[in-house]
Amino acid sequence: MQTTLLAQQFVPLMFITLFIVLLTGFPVAFGLAATGLALGFVGIEAGIFPAALFQALPLRIFGIMQNDTLLAIPFFTFMGIILERSGMAEDLLETVGQVFGPVRGGVAIAVILVGALLAATTGVVAAAVISMGLISLPVMLRYGYSRTIATGTITASGTLAQAIPPSLVLIVLADQLGRSVGDMYSGALIPGLLLVGLYISFIVAVAIFKPAMVPALPPEALLYKEDNGASGHKSLLALVLVCAGVGYAWAQVHDGLLTKWLERATPSAGDEIVILSLTLASLTGLALAIINRVSKLGLLSKLAEQVTFVLMPPLILIFLVLGTIFLGVATPTEGGAMGALGALILAFGKKRLDTPLLKQALENTAKLASFVLFILIGSTVFSFTFNAADGHIWVEHLFDKIPGGAWGFLVVVNILVFILGCFIDFFEIAFIVIPLLAPVAEKILPGLVPGMTPDQAMIWFGVIIAMNLQTSFLTPPFGFALFYLRSVAAKFDYKDRVTGKLIPSVKTIEIYKGSIAFIILQLIMVVAVIAFPTLVTGGIEKAESLSADQIMEQLDAPKAEEAADPLAGMDTGAKDAPAAPAADAAAEEDPMKALEDAAKDAAKKP
Repeated sequence: MQTTLLAQQFVPLMFITLFIVLLTGFPVAFGLAATGLALGFVGIEAGIFPAALFQALPLRIFGIMQNDTLLAIPFFTFMGIILERSGMAEDLLETVGQVFGPVRGGVAIAVILVGALLAATTGVVAAAVISMGLISLPVMLRYGYSRTIATGTITASGTLAQAIPPSLVLIVLADQLGRSVGDMYSGALIPGLLLVGLYISFIVAVAIFKPAMVPALPPEALLYKEDNGASGHKSLLALVLVCAGVGYAWAQVHDGLLTKWLERATPSAGDEIVILSLTLASLTGLALAIINRVSKLGLLSKLAEQVTFVLMPPLILIFLVLGTIFLGVATPTEGGAMGALGALILAFGKKRLDTPLLKQALENTAKLASFVLFILIGSTVFSFTFNAADGHIWVEHLFDKIPGGAWGFLVVVNILVFILGCFIDFFEIAFIVIPLLAPVAEKILPGLVPGMTPDQAMIWFGVIIAMNLQTSFLTPPFGFALFYLRSVAAKFDYKDRVTGKLIPSVKTIEIYKGSIAFIILQLIMVVAVIAFPTLVTGGIEKAESLSADQIMEQLDAPKAEEAADPLAGMDTGAKDAPAAPAADAAAEEDPMKALEDAAKDAAKKP
C-alpha cells in the first residue's frame, strides 16, 4: 500500500524535492542531478522501476557530449565577445547616433538599431545592455531624455539577443525540441525584426505626442560635418539608395540563378532571398566607400564614409553566417565557426586583437559553455528519472481538462513561462520546463492549425517560448537586463564632462518603470506570433511526410514493375525478405530509448 502510494505521488514528490533543493541556494545543475539520482535510487528500492533502466543513463550523458549542435553555442559566444570587446559596440553607437541624432527620438532609435545588430553578433544580453548602458545612457541623460524612456530602451534593446538569430536560446530550444537550428532561425527571423519595428514605432509615437521626452541632439553634438557645415545626410541617403537598388535587383534574379546553380526542385525561401540580397547590398556599399577613399574622388560625405566602414563589416559577417545557414551550405555549428573566424579577422583589421583580448574571450566562452553543459547534464539526469516514472504522462494529464484545448494549452504554458521568467534564468527554464512540455506540445499542436506539419508546429512553439523568455530579462524583481543596467548606471549625482551640468543619479525604480512599456510591447508580439503562425512557418519549407502505408507502396513499386516485366527478374532468384518490424527500426534509430522500453516492459511482467 505504501509502495503504491509512493508510485502515485512520485512525480509530484520530484518537483517538491527539486523546489526545496533550489531554495537552499544549491547550484541548479547539481541540484537537478542530485534530485534525479536520489529519487531514482528511491524509485528502484520501492520497485517503481528496475535498476537495469539506469544502464542507459551513461549513454544519455555521452550523447550530450557528442551533440554537434551544442558546439554552435561556444562559437557564437566567442564571436560576440571578440566583436564586443574590440570596440564594435562603441563605434556603432557613436556612428548610428550621429545619423539619427538630429531628429527627436533619434538617439533612442539608434540604440534600438544597434541593439538589434549586437543581438545578431553577440547573442548575449549582458554584453549588449552593459555596452549601451555605458555609452548611450550618459548621452541621453545629458540632452534631457526621459529617464524611463532612456533606461527602458537600453534594457529592451539588449534583450533582442534572445529573439534575433543567431540567438543562444534558439539553439538550446531547437536542441530540446529535437528540431533543426536552421529552421528555428528561419522561424524567428521575421518575428524578431517585427519586434524591432514595434520598438521603433513606440519611440516615434513618443516623439510625436510627447516630444519633450525624446529631444533631438543639438547641432554642436554632431561630429561628422562637411567643411561647408553640411551634415552629410544627403550623400548617405544616395549611397543607401544605390545599395538598395543593387539588393532589389539581386532579389529579382536570386531564385532563378540559385535554383539552376544548386539544381533545386523547390523555389528559394523568402528569408534566404532577403539575407543574400542584404549581403550583396552591404558589399556594394563597402566597395564604393573603399573606391571613394582610395581614389580620393570625394563623392561621399564624411558621415557616409564613417557609417559604411563602421556598419558594413559586422553586417556582412552576420549576413554571411546566416546566409550560409539558410542556404544549407553550412550547419549552424559550421556557421558559428565561420563567424568566430570572421570576428577575429575584423578585430585584427582594426588593430584591436591582442593577447589579453583573446585570453578574456576564451575564458568567458569556456565559462558560459561549461555552465550550459552542466545544466544540460543535470536536467538530463532529472528528466531521465522523471520519464522513467512516466512523468510525461502525468504532465499530459495535467493539460487534459484545460478549457480551450490546444489554445488553452498555449495560453497556460505562456503564463507559466512568463511567471517563471520573473524568478529564474532562461537557460534553467529551457532545460527544466521545456523537456516536460515538449511531448504534450508535439501531441496536440500539429492539429491546431490546418496544413501545419508537426515540424512547423514545434518550431512555432519554440519561437513563441523564445519571445516569451525574452520578457524574463525585463520583468521585476529579478530581470537580469535590469540588473545589468543597474550595475553601470550612475549611482550618485555626477558632473557631466561636456555640458558641466550636475546630472542626478539613476534610481532603481526608474529602471523598473522604464521596462513596463517594453514588456507590454513584447507581450503584444507574443500574442501576434500565436495569432498568426505564418509569421513563423512562412519561411520554413514543408517536408513531405509519408505514412507507413505510403512507404511500403514505394518499396513495393519496383517489385510490381518486376512482376509486370518477367525478364527484369531473370538475373535474381532471391525471394522478397519480410519487412522489419517498426519496433526494430525504432531500436536502431535510438538504442537508448529501446533499452529504456525493454527495461520497463521487463518490470511490468509478473
